[in-house]
Amino acid sequence: MLALLFNHSKWLEYSLFPYAVILQVTPVIAIAPLLFDLSAAANRRGRLRLDRRLLSGAVHTTLGLNSVDRNLAGLFQLYGASRIQTLAYLKLPAALPFILGGLRIAGGLSLIGAVVAEIAAGTAGAGSGLAYRIAESGYRLNIPRMFAALLLLSAAGIVIYGLLALTSIWCCGGGMRVR
Repeated sequence: MLALLFNHSKWLEYSLFPYAVILQVTPVIAIAPLLFDLSAAANRRGRLRLDRRLLSGAVHTTLGLNSVDRNLAGLFQLYGASRIQTLAYLKLPAALPFILGGLRIAGGLSLIGAVVAEIAAGTAGAGSGLAYRIAESGYRLNIPRMFAALLLLSAAGIVIYGLLALTSIWCCGGGMRVR
């Protein structure tokens, strides 16, 4: 939704897009204290993950919506297509590879953000979660358990990336190869 607003209002894009990019590239641990002040303790981890995924998706979707061929946009305008028709039949299909690329990046970021937010929020001592297992294993010098938790995190990241890559191939018809 944010990307659609950016695409329809250049003034809004020029004023807010730099902030979205800055927040996207800022490490989660750096913005965690700001979000902790703004949200309740129960919503901390979810809020950090949500913000990172939304920003990554918004940046990539905006770039995709703005990458439409000007000649095709002129053709749609020549035939009198409405904004909704131009969006549905030209801009969204052209932006689909960008959107799906942003989703693949956001999938990995959300996994990293979940672990870092769990540790930063102090809920790693709550007795559940992989961040708890990593922290507990580090304190007790239980290296095999720590590597098992890290292996599970890696496997989860590979599964998330693989599913999103398969979705990209399915939606884009094989033209977007995963390397």
